[in-house]
Amino acid sequence: MLRSLNKMNELERMAGSVIVCGFAGTEAPPAIHDWLGEQAVAGLILFKRNIDELQQAMALIASCVERTDPANPILVSVDQEGGRVARFGEPVLQLPAMRRLAKAGDADLTRQAARVLGRQLRAIGVNLNFAPVLDVDTNPNNPVIGDRAFGGTPGAVIEHALAFAAGLHDGGVLSCGKHFPGHGDTDLDSHLALPSLRHDRARLDEVELPPFAAAVGEIPSLMTAHVLFEAVDAEVPATMSRAAITELLREDMGFEGAVFSDDLEMKAISDRYSIEEAGVCAIEAGCDLLLVCSDLDAAARLREALAVEAERSKPFFARLEEAKARADALRQGVMKLPPAVPLEIALHNAEARSIRARLQPLE
Repeated sequence: MLRSLNKMNELERMAGSVIVCGFAGTEAPPAIHDWLGEQAVAGLILFKRNIDELQQAMALIASCVERTDPANPILVSVDQEGGRVARFGEPVLQLPAMRRLAKAGDADLTRQAARVLGRQLRAIGVNLNFAPVLDVDTNPNNPVIGDRAFGGTPGAVIEHALAFAAGLHDGGVLSCGKHFPGHGDTDLDSHLALPSLRHDRARLDEVELPPFAAAVGEIPSLMTAHVLFEAVDAEVPATMSRAAITELLREDMGFEGAVFSDDLEMKAISDRYSIEEAGVCAIEAGCDLLLVCSDLDAAARLREALAVEAERSKPFFARLEEAKARADALRQGVMKLPPAVPLEIALHNAEARSIRARLQPLE
């Protein structure tokens, strides 16, 4: 399914431009280099499996970036929240769990810590961090969010999540808030199963949704939750729900940025839908970028399915065009951020040293 470039048509390139891929290993596979050279993928997501040490990671990223058009930068993304979700280890700044950071009660510290982190990530070559978490931590039995959230009230989450996003932007990295419409009160991990949230709409308006409403105009991208929100759509997870993404997030809440799906390979989705079905439905629902975090063959099948559906259906073609436009606008946003500084400066400047000292008591 890894199509050669001379067999890739324009619809497939258009479809690829809304897909962000992950892969195994510390070197990019030839298919990734080919797709990047043909502008047939929106970007990459890196995990610990891709990173031995910083110089290797920088070489990996550089080998990909050099194949692309500098006027349309690819997204080089990572989950570097802090605490138990951090792909880069030392000497990159190691943040405490967001709950602990917020408990310091200093939003300026949160912003400064994110600025130092953002500057370091940008120096490595990363330009998008899948953070901050906008979920509200209201369920002590939640196996996947917990201390990744900034707190148990919408106010605490809003204050520190917006500060964190602003700090990343100060440092030269785009932010992505997650997981819409809210993963904080689930009791299942969507990596492994499909959680349901049975709260009525009044509760969602009071607790889960305010951080996402506050993100409108402040955070350039959001990520969906593979969660069934019965008060919004009792049939499909939010990632695949037009009621959740187009009607609630876009029309009711006014969000105009890019919407990422969470990884379509997670079991909440993959146990119920093929990658082709899930991707087409996610785009129809209103997602603009689709994460396929490990399987390049699945990414290729998804790209072909999107292209086939776009050829078959004029409404889907128009929706895919809209998704591509938002994906391209997010990529262009990289060029408006502060540029990278040399890695040694980012790691060891006075602000980085100061933040390390201030964070040490929180560890």
